[in-house]
Amino acid sequence: MKPFLSTTILRHRRENLKKCSLRGLEQREDMLFLTYPKDPIPFIEKGILLSLDAPPLTSEDRFPLFLIDGTWKYAAVMQRQIPQKEKWVHRSLPSHFRTAYPRKQTDCLDPDRGLASVEALFIAYHILGYDTSGLLDHYYWKDNFLKINSQYLLCSTTSH
Repeated sequence: MKPFLSTTILRHRRENLKKCSLRGLEQREDMLFLTYPKDPIPFIEKGILLSLDAPPLTSEDRFPLFLIDGTWKYAAVMQRQIPQKEKWVHRSLPSHFRTAYPRKQTDCLDPDRGLASVEALFIAYHILGYDTSGLLDHYYWKDNFLKINSQYLLCSTTSH
């Protein structure tokens, strides 16, 4: 297993916490949750910023992960606010992964690839070789997500 680099999650203040897929991860020592726009958006040297239109994330990407958590509409605004955007490492997740989240929003440009935040986090950890233990414990659609994507998740879903 690779040495773990911390994850920063920028959550929009209007995110409905009852529906938030990352709920239950706030107390993890390996994650820092920030609230947008209350908390300043940090610049993370060589931080990985996930987006749909970037080279794929690989196991060689050994940089801190930065995740934007909000509706597609809010996330687009938040991403435009990121400081020094050109200095970040932009990566995408493989397009074959599918969400189990029952999406009702119409703001997602590619609904089939529009993963719930916890799904994106799980896949990123899986690719990077980080321990995925506990990431999906509070996710209501965990079993369906793992079933839909089982052919791409070759390793154990509890650890690497």
